[in-house]
Amino acid sequence: MSARRDIKRILVIGSGPIVIGQACEFDYSGTQAVKALKEEGYEVILLNPNPATVMTTPGMADHIYLDPLRVEYVEQIFQRERPDAILTTMGGQSGLNLALELDESGLLEQYGVQVIGSSIASIKLAEDRGAFKKVIEGLGLESAKSSIVHNLEEGMGLLEDFPFPLIIRPSYTLGGMGGSIAYNREEYPSLLEHAMETSPTHEVLIEESLIGWKEFEMEVMRDKKDNAIIVCSIENVDPMGVHTGDSITIAPIQTLDESSYQKMRDASIAILRAIGVDCGGSNVQFAVHPETGRMVVIEMNPRVSRSSALASKATGFPIARCSAKLAVGYTLDEVVNEITGQSVSCFEPVLDYCAVKVPRFELEKFPLPISALGTQMRSIGEALALGRTALEALNKGIRSSERKLEGLCNLIRIGLYDEEEVAGFLNSAHPLRLVAAYTTLCREGLEVLPKIQEVTQFDPWFLNLLVEQLDIEKEVAFHLDEETLLKAKKAGMSDVYIAMLSGRKAEDIERLRYAYEMHPVTHHVDTCSGEFDAITPYLYTTYGETEEAEPMGEDAVVILASGPNRIGQGLEFDTCCTLASMAYRRLGRKTIMVNSNPETVSTDFNISDRLYLQGLTAEEVKEILRHEQTQRVVVQLGGQTPLNLAPSLTRAGARLEGTSLEGLLDAGDRGKFSALVSELGLRQPKNKAVTKNEDILFTAREIGFPVLIRPSHVLGGRGMYIVYDEAGLTSIEGIEASVEAPVLVDQFLEDAFEYDLDAVSDGESLYVGGILQHIEAAGIHSGDSAAVFPPYKSTPE
Repeated sequence: MSARRDIKRILVIGSGPIVIGQACEFDYSGTQAVKALKEEGYEVILLNPNPATVMTTPGMADHIYLDPLRVEYVEQIFQRERPDAILTTMGGQSGLNLALELDESGLLEQYGVQVIGSSIASIKLAEDRGAFKKVIEGLGLESAKSSIVHNLEEGMGLLEDFPFPLIIRPSYTLGGMGGSIAYNREEYPSLLEHAMETSPTHEVLIEESLIGWKEFEMEVMRDKKDNAIIVCSIENVDPMGVHTGDSITIAPIQTLDESSYQKMRDASIAILRAIGVDCGGSNVQFAVHPETGRMVVIEMNPRVSRSSALASKATGFPIARCSAKLAVGYTLDEVVNEITGQSVSCFEPVLDYCAVKVPRFELEKFPLPISALGTQMRSIGEALALGRTALEALNKGIRSSERKLEGLCNLIRIGLYDEEEVAGFLNSAHPLRLVAAYTTLCREGLEVLPKIQEVTQFDPWFLNLLVEQLDIEKEVAFHLDEETLLKAKKAGMSDVYIAMLSGRKAEDIERLRYAYEMHPVTHHVDTCSGEFDAITPYLYTTYGETEEAEPMGEDAVVILASGPNRIGQGLEFDTCCTLASMAYRRLGRKTIMVNSNPETVSTDFNISDRLYLQGLTAEEVKEILRHEQTQRVVVQLGGQTPLNLAPSLTRAGARLEGTSLEGLLDAGDRGKFSALVSELGLRQPKNKAVTKNEDILFTAREIGFPVLIRPSHVLGGRGMYIVYDEAGLTSIEGIEASVEAPVLVDQFLEDAFEYDLDAVSDGESLYVGGILQHIEAAGIHSGDSAAVFPPYKSTPE
């Protein structure tokens, strides 16, 4: 079988604007689908209103529509472009829901548009909670005891048969939206009504509680010839009760015995067959009772998902790309594995390393209640780390999430939290629960392990990792010789953390490593545990192993991407880095991408000449530069994270491509930038840079209220405040003025118009890309303000 030739024009549906639960991963999947379909000679039409994506870059698809994901706009595209088929499995829940609306409206039949990927019937079976439950029962598998309700009266009538707590799951929603856990009769009615309002079909599944059970996920691919493979098995560190997107996860599964794993594997494939998914990837989730081993099917997604992106990057198997090929008629045995160039896609990936995903939360800007985590997803991004052991990958993953943690650490010792806060984290579903468990172990010793296990319900296998970490820490603190240092590095500990434990400076540990000639080596992600050589270098670093990759040399350019998604540093920077790599390669330059974000296009295997799935820290980037024997680095396209690394990289001999370090510092330092504006004779609000917190009040009085408080070197307006009086200054938190990072106190212009001008320069010529005018008055961050292009209130002059 080969690609279908009865269809020529394919409409691909994107996922729209970023929301929690639907982020970069659908730019990755959509971009790969568009590229795969164009390779096969199809004319590709794309619908996606998100301007920050790679997929909406001019030239990516043949026709791009930046229109709302609504039926009336799709009908206009049908009329204008006359597509033969529509691919909806790359656009998340938004894409699936839009496909169902198009089917119900009769437009698919009216315009003769075929649905490829998942059929309408399979989408309905998988997404309708009641229908899916019947499918599971028909397979002889078990699902949680549950019942479908459509109104409050039906819901209240179930309480005699269902003991609390109860899981409330709306149908056809994303990231667990509208879902909740009801612990008693008093809160149940309001939670149920909210769930019914959230579901587009006003349908809600009431389910017995599986809180505390172990949670697993299988990424499955199946084609029309019934070839089926498990691409990746994933285990949640957190027990059931925390959304899988909010849990630390590990691949492959660690705590299932072989017979249980095979039972789960067979069940996953049987579910895809019964639902009718026969040309693409899906993920199936399971819960297993930690003592009895009872296995329950939770749900499935008949599309690519965030888990698919994670599995793709964890294994090197390109799920979205392969799914697009299957959607147009290929079978798994016909799709070549492009990582090896020799094997085909019907071979299941086999890992000789562990992959750990750590979610990213915006705790600084939007603090969560202690017990915030539950069935609704709260995380806004994630970092993925690879290591030869689970402990190494876990330490690297926590560090890569960029939350001021150097891996597993004692939260009290490093001064981030006090005893009361750590106890709160430990006794509740909180993002720092695992680290709080480690902190408690450090402080109270091994005798507290049973209590930690009882409270957290973490599997003993994961708690043993904490014990292993503690043992190494004690060795490092007692005597740091060459053997102990290597053991710490193989466990994923950073130079900064080893220095903290041994009472030294990070520079001392770095010098010690160099004296011992102790450097990380690079290993390939090859999908086959080294059975075939990888021809597409997708790498991670580890210690104490054999080197697998030759350096690319001094002409190669290292591009530092943006790490895990966060508010103010998201998809747009991934697009910048991806397009930069593509542009360099068109000019004949070799590129090396460094990023820890598994959701992105930049971490796909075919975007750069070499990809490192690594955290964005000075230590890791310097070691990559050393290994690759190049000093060329791009830092200005990945947001604030790479910019913060620029000074230390420059001191180590790196050469910044583009704007110099001095230029970056002049722009990021509020005081220097203000002085530059004055030097150029341009107007600016009355202001003054201060280097001590105690001078802020005096300066504000001098300038006159209201004032704007602006720290240096921050992202997305973090730490900025508009202050209207002296009392307002006392409520400000997190401001740290210093000589290196002065705080600018300037006059706040009330009722002012605000403009953004974007330009690019080669050092001599300047090209203005556009001027946007904010609709809200100055004082609303540009990222939060509606804006219009071109500006509506300015003279030509």
